[in-house]
Amino acid sequence: MLEYILASMFEVLKWQNLLASVLGVAFGLFIGATPGLTISLGMVLLLPITFSLDPVTSVCLLLGLYAAGMTGGSFSAILLNIPGTPSASATAIDGHIMAQQGKAGQALGTAIIASFIGGIIGLLCLSAISPFLAKAALKFGAPELFALVLLGITLICSFGQQSLSKSVIAGLIGLIIMTAGLDSMTGTPRFTFGMMDLQAGIPFLPAMIGLFAIPQIIAGLTSKGSVIPKYDKKITGIVPKLSDVGRRMRAILAGSIIGTGIGAIPGAGGAIAVFLAYDASKKISKDKENYGNGSADGIAAPEAANNAVGGGALIPMLTLGIPGDPITAILLGSLMIHGLIPGPLLFETNPQFVFSIFWAFLIANIFNLVVSFTSINFWVRILKVPQRILLPIILVLCVVGSYSLRNTFFDTGIMIFFGILAFFMKKYGFPVVPLLLALILGPNLEEHLRMSLIISQGNPMVFVRHPISLFFIIISLISLTAPFLVPAIKKELSKGAEKCTPKRDDTV
Repeated sequence: MLEYILASMFEVLKWQNLLASVLGVAFGLFIGATPGLTISLGMVLLLPITFSLDPVTSVCLLLGLYAAGMTGGSFSAILLNIPGTPSASATAIDGHIMAQQGKAGQALGTAIIASFIGGIIGLLCLSAISPFLAKAALKFGAPELFALVLLGITLICSFGQQSLSKSVIAGLIGLIIMTAGLDSMTGTPRFTFGMMDLQAGIPFLPAMIGLFAIPQIIAGLTSKGSVIPKYDKKITGIVPKLSDVGRRMRAILAGSIIGTGIGAIPGAGGAIAVFLAYDASKKISKDKENYGNGSADGIAAPEAANNAVGGGALIPMLTLGIPGDPITAILLGSLMIHGLIPGPLLFETNPQFVFSIFWAFLIANIFNLVVSFTSINFWVRILKVPQRILLPIILVLCVVGSYSLRNTFFDTGIMIFFGILAFFMKKYGFPVVPLLLALILGPNLEEHLRMSLIISQGNPMVFVRHPISLFFIIISLISLTAPFLVPAIKKELSKGAEKCTPKRDDTV
């Protein structure tokens, strides 16, 4: 075993593999930070290049892109309130507010450190307990996956800006819009209104761009002030102090554990992990009131989960040959091109290559940390670009990003539609995050619900009979009812305390 570990380490440390990792990280930061471009798209663009490369070199290149792309998505989320990736949506909640408060450097530094620690914890879980987590993931059938996705959607209540009812309404709007397209079971069109482009459903990438970018652009064109936060002060606090990192460790560890666990479940995705991590860190935080108002913990938790998902998603891919998300599916294809079939036999037939993947993921996270910090001044200086220049550039990137998904202007129209919808939602106090989360998770929710009912022949008790799904459903109900029950209970307790307190008699 030791000889394989050492041999794979020296293989990854060859100059061509290190160079491939650096290039992958640099390209990943660009892909992740550019609204409209996805890590999956970056993987597809690099895939033809890997055909002529050594398998280890290919893995170093792709894992570098994977690790850095997750971090890069937080850059545009923090600086411009436009998440570069769906998983960076949770980071934008507190990150952009910190940028508006003149703490862009501190917010980016927190995101980078949390991403690094989350990636390392995900790697440790990948290399140490991958067989155990893979077996646990196999226990998740359709009822468990439905309950897990339901939990992720019910947590939208935590992101209601002022009104829980408005947050729920926004989520329901997203679930209704999500139903457009072909029925996943019968193949019949639903709510397509005769348009062929709608048969594929609502693509969430143009919708995400519209929800976050277009309101910024409209506000910038219609308001006299600046919607892009100005950061003209000296850039400070980029590298967090050890004491600051220590204060964030509770949120980072919570995010890392949740990210690794969710990533190990095939099909769950990083969007669930980051919102679960945000909600969990808020519940265990001593400063709950600061969440949503520029909390560094609100950045640390989802960013740690974001990168920990990478290590978790590699677990079922390597041990079972089941990709944890679309990105690892592309990575799986690249390995198969080189004649390497992930699964239990890979650990027996080519253990050195398996350890090479572990080392490559470690090197990718280290380079991601270094390159991110050395280039952070460049990203923060984006805020110094005049709004009259920056907003048109953002608009062009949005149009190109939405068009490039399927090479059709229909997706650009989708982006504009959701942008206008988000503008009026924000105007009347409706949060857009629940709508986005419903669009992303809605198809999985419907698929697992209908599959569960087919398996049980229409008996809804199937969700109660499975302990794991029952647990998630109970947590979902608590998440929905707690905002109503907790204030009422506190009010009753305060009334009881007032009755029990003896009245002071000031008469002499």
